[in-house]
Amino acid sequence: MTLHFVSGLPRAGSTLLCNILAQNPRFHATATSGILEMLFQVRNGWDKVVEFRAMDDRQSKATKQRVLAAMLTAYFADVDRPVVFDKSRGWLAHLEMAEALLGYRPKVLVPVRDLRDVLASFERLWRQTAAMGQTADEAANYQGYQLLENRLDMWAGNNGPVGMAYNRIKDALDRGWGAQMHFVRYDVLTAKPAETMAGVYRFLGEPAFSHDFEHVEQVTSEDDRVYGFDGLHTIRAQVRPQASAWPGILGKHAERYTGQEVW
Repeated sequence: MTLHFVSGLPRAGSTLLCNILAQNPRFHATATSGILEMLFQVRNGWDKVVEFRAMDDRQSKATKQRVLAAMLTAYFADVDRPVVFDKSRGWLAHLEMAEALLGYRPKVLVPVRDLRDVLASFERLWRQTAAMGQTADEAANYQGYQLLENRLDMWAGNNGPVGMAYNRIKDALDRGWGAQMHFVRYDVLTAKPAETMAGVYRFLGEPAFSHDFEHVEQVTSEDDRVYGFDGLHTIRAQVRPQASAWPGILGKHAERYTGQEVW
């Protein structure tokens, strides 16, 4: 099994990309995956166990690496396709761990999009949800959610879903992983899907495959109620360009998020 990652911005077409990839009988693509979080917890908790601290340090580190590698392999033990794409925005922050467990430098498909459209998509989802419900984040910070400007600040801040993902991209580039990262721009994927996927295949070193962009079956599934937004990971069957929504949604606040792309 060869493992690649899909790790980029939210609301940037990662679910669409994974379901397009899954049309290839050689490829298996996940929904949002939790295996990285489990690896992260075991890695960080290992040295808190007194019995492991009492082991020879080199033996403990080697054993920890074997256990983590076995976890990652076992997670995909039921997959019968030779190439796997694991989707998690966290992988860009943990590529060194991935390399240590896999024994090679993994390749990462990085979905990206105009930050203004990413934020506009979050705002649109929030408005839809707010009509008849409340997200967990809003419930925890009701006063802060009263202004569009504040909501954008929270989503784009260092601890927000957009800001954290953006910072992970920047940091992965700073750490020298650029050659292993292939940016997939949402606007280009939806406007020129065949050309975009041809570039993906060249980056992966995989034989070309003819995808059906008129009938993209959604084979990944997630209960979006867990995330607080309905329809968060639902895709359209036909790949079509989407008009930018940020001018009408962000208004004057859009200027703060203009020209920050690093891809």
